[in-house]
Amino acid sequence: MKGEPDFLQNLRDEMGAGRQWVDRAVVLAYAVLAGLAVVLLTLLADSAFALYSQLRSGWWWAPLLWTPALTALVVWAVRRWAPGAAGSGVPQVLTALDPATPLRERSRFVSLRLSVVKILAVSGGLLAGLSIGRQGPSVQVAAGVMLHARRWLSPNSGISHRELLVAGGAAGIAAAFNTPLGGIVFAIEELSRRLLDRSSGLMLAAIVIAGLVAVSAFGNLSYFGRVHAEALSWSLFLPGLLVALGCGLLGGLLSRLMLASFTGTPDRFCAYRRKRPVVFAALCGLAVAVIAVVSDGSAVGGGHEHTRQLLDHVGGAEPSQHQPLLFTGLKFIASWLSAWAGVPGGLFGPSLSIGAGLGADVAWLLDSPHGAALIALGMCGFLAAVTQTPITAMIIVMEMTNGHSMVLSLMACALLASLVSRMISRPLYSTMSLLMMRSLREEPAAVESGAAAPAPPAVSAPPR
Repeated sequence: MKGEPDFLQNLRDEMGAGRQWVDRAVVLAYAVLAGLAVVLLTLLADSAFALYSQLRSGWWWAPLLWTPALTALVVWAVRRWAPGAAGSGVPQVLTALDPATPLRERSRFVSLRLSVVKILAVSGGLLAGLSIGRQGPSVQVAAGVMLHARRWLSPNSGISHRELLVAGGAAGIAAAFNTPLGGIVFAIEELSRRLLDRSSGLMLAAIVIAGLVAVSAFGNLSYFGRVHAEALSWSLFLPGLLVALGCGLLGGLLSRLMLASFTGTPDRFCAYRRKRPVVFAALCGLAVAVIAVVSDGSAVGGGHEHTRQLLDHVGGAEPSQHQPLLFTGLKFIASWLSAWAGVPGGLFGPSLSIGAGLGADVAWLLDSPHGAALIALGMCGFLAAVTQTPITAMIIVMEMTNGHSMVLSLMACALLASLVSRMISRPLYSTMSLLMMRSLREEPAAVESGAAAPAPPAVSAPPR
């Protein structure tokens, strides 16, 4: 058994390890840069969608031309110059974290260059008026920035590529949502199911620093304000159960559609997408533009404003423009088509918006007095169903809405919705990562046999 720690000797060792302190300073500096990158993505994405909203409000028919053209341009540019920037970003980080991925191939999934392209491409997708989010891309953006720190670290730093990727991905979620606990749980539940003590310290440092950068830019406020749901009772049980089941069914269906779109199915639509991906993207953009016209713009974009309006409306602050039942269905279709088009973008924001709409629909149908609570449960349940990470969904929604009084309700809803979703679909992000790994393994065999090489594994298009 080892003796007690020698404080003075440990202090001398720490102060005398000059290179170790340089390595730590490098990591902390890159954590600041990761936070700034997420802030930049947030500002550009919000500004891009604001410009689109001005265009749509000035000429209601403009999206019918603007959205297809810009969608095709973004897809063409990404496929030509940075295929690894396509898609959500979370599967790419999972693939880079996989021990079976060669070090030389990790730059195809996560790198500083892809982070820059991701910021521009996601902003372009929101400028087009698509239904995409920026939180999932924030994971890939921050991970790419943190991974770049490895080239400046000493060989004896003890900090691996894996630890930098986990720390960056967790910092990206924490900074994007202003949810530090959500970033920690996301890293444990999704990115890495076995963290070493050293990895945990690095991850916490990155989350704290990136979170402080985001707070400095946007303020230390709950993302959607406070949920006024203190007087909960058993009257919430039935509507809450309906919300959880509905989120599980719809979330599982969306996850299954996303996987089918990614892998490709033997139908004429996927065949046409493989043959003419840019034209297919334009057609998807046209369909989303029609949805934008029908919904007066509420069913496109990340959905944050619509969700805030719902919560403010039930709190008595301002009227809501929510269209019961119609909004939820249109937002669901717009989010699927936006992802199927191949434009880089995430599902976190749209999932929260769809879930909020579903919760508001149940409250409207049953004339429930617990509107705010049902909206929060819907946000939590749908996010848990799509990602199949119930603990992460519960923590993120609790922190975003300051809904600490609903911890048990949120937890129960997330678990039930995730359970129902698992009966319908495989886990979205991990399955996409497995498909990317399979495509990566098939490439050398295809080259040796002289066959056509499969599509790059990071592209959201189905493998050839």
